[in-house]
Amino acid sequence: MRIDKFLKVSRILKRRSLAADAATGGRVKINGRTVKPSHEVKEGDVLEIGFNSGAVKFRVLKIKETVRKEEAESLYEVLDD
Repeated sequence: MRIDKFLKVSRILKRRSLAADAATGGRVKINGRTVKPSHEVKEGDVLEIGFNSGAVKFRVLKIKETVRKEEAESLYEVLDD
């Protein structure tokens, strides 16, 4: 699955266009490498998203095309630095 779609499906970011803009702007990294919105994400990948207040790291646990709002957090886990 594309990184922009995963960020939207998992509800880490609210809209896919916002996720694509973040990736285009160089604020999204997968396993330490800056990626484009079309980069494929796999289970076990570590995502890092830069925000104005700092960066947040996530580990991808599952890949699903659609999930309910209540199940969205089961797709990833937040990693502490």
